[in-house]
Amino acid sequence: MIAAMGGARRIWLATAAVDGRKGFDTLCAIVRCALGHDPLCGDLFVFRNRSGARIKILFWDGMPSGPGNGLVLYAKRLERGTFRWPEAGESSIALTGAQLMELLAGREVPLAALSQK
Repeated sequence: MIAAMGGARRIWLATAAVDGRKGFDTLCAIVRCALGHDPLCGDLFVFRNRSGARIKILFWDGMPSGPGNGLVLYAKRLERGTFRWPEAGESSIALTGAQLMELLAGREVPLAALSQK
């Protein structure tokens, strides 16, 4: 699954928590309105719930200007602990693929290593 996301152009980490019940349409609206990005651009958008035990990754699987397969929503729940989410003054932070893998593994990514946008 993660390998399928490898074609993403950029990875954006939403710094504010979202309601974990949000689905495709509401997360797309958050990407457009709160983060200021196009959810169909091919980038990955990473969200966490308020407790920090669940994350969702939204991305478009296809070409933005042509026919594509559609939106994909990846979810992960930790049975113990929480995802170590960086705090920042911006609405989103750009991540590398390696940094995303660190977050998904439950490890902390230092804020100094992140690019705020």
